[in-house]
Amino acid sequence: MSMLVLLFISFACNHGSGKNQNQVLIQVPIVELQPMSITLPKTYVSDIQAVQFVEVRAKVEGFVDRIYVDEGQFVKKGQNLFQLTSNEYNEMVNSANARLFQARAEAQAAQLEVDRLKVLVDKNIIARSEYQLAISKKAVAESAISEAESMLKNAKTGLSYTTIKAPFDGIVDRIPYKTGSLVTAGDLLTNITDISEIFAYYKVTENEYLQYMRAKIENETLDDQEVALILSDGEYYEHKGRLETMEADFERGTGSIAFRVRFPNPDQLIKHGSTGKVEMSETLEEIFLIPQKSTFEIQDYNYVYIVDKNNKVRVRSFKPRQRFGVFYIADGFEPGDRIIYEGIQQVKDGMEIMPELTPEKDVYDTLVKS
Repeated sequence: MSMLVLLFISFACNHGSGKNQNQVLIQVPIVELQPMSITLPKTYVSDIQAVQFVEVRAKVEGFVDRIYVDEGQFVKKGQNLFQLTSNEYNEMVNSANARLFQARAEAQAAQLEVDRLKVLVDKNIIARSEYQLAISKKAVAESAISEAESMLKNAKTGLSYTTIKAPFDGIVDRIPYKTGSLVTAGDLLTNITDISEIFAYYKVTENEYLQYMRAKIENETLDDQEVALILSDGEYYEHKGRLETMEADFERGTGSIAFRVRFPNPDQLIKHGSTGKVEMSETLEEIFLIPQKSTFEIQDYNYVYIVDKNNKVRVRSFKPRQRFGVFYIADGFEPGDRIIYEGIQQVKDGMEIMPELTPEKDVYDTLVKS
């Protein structure tokens, strides 16, 4: 019996050895990873504002007498916008003028009295005390002139408030009050916007702020980087902007800080209050691009098949930093690591394959174009 068992084992071993020798390895495309540097677009939701935006409000009470402009009209600095009723203020100016004339006449009379008494004092006809009293009356009359001039100035200022002028070159917004409407001090008559340029404000986290500031310290020309603007319809704005400044403090609620980018707006395409996205560029150094088709997921973990020097397949997990088109951006790999490029469904851990090297350039050119 023992001899038969030994013969059976020997036959089985020889039969198995022959099968391994005749085993056919499957051919699987692989790609050899190399570190690279890429520039990524990074977008932020932005709040777009005019370079100047001013609320035009009434400073005095009155009825709207005339409206010189229309909504959406371009106006020049100093151009008349509204005229409020001014009869009351005209009367105040007239009254102040009359008071000034009276004060000047009284001062002139006081001066004549001083001159007359001076002659009498010099001739010892009257006491010097009367002359001193006349001088005091003259000083009172001159102070009345100053008071009257101040009243006239205030009256003219009030009258000037009845004519509302454009504070700068810009576009007239909606006009809520029409001719004949009663407005009080502080009522909003319209807005004037200057959109020859626009500001785009976007918020970044504290970590992003620190990254930016460190990069700026190392590279003083960082602010010269051009910034793109994506409009609400998804189209890129034709003009590039430049980062100008940032807020002084972080928002307590969100922990973010706002940056400001200035864009030219020669065609006035963008209006105050528009929405869009600011697109910045970020350069990543020494990273690896892993084709998504070369990966698989199990319970929120990402995996690839690594091919070792003996052409054995090994499963390896990795943590993507982010997506980039049809790639994962990752680090932690070694230059020259070989991964299964296509056909991951055909292989399993520990399997030996016949690798078919796909040039890295062809892989990325094909995937980027797709």
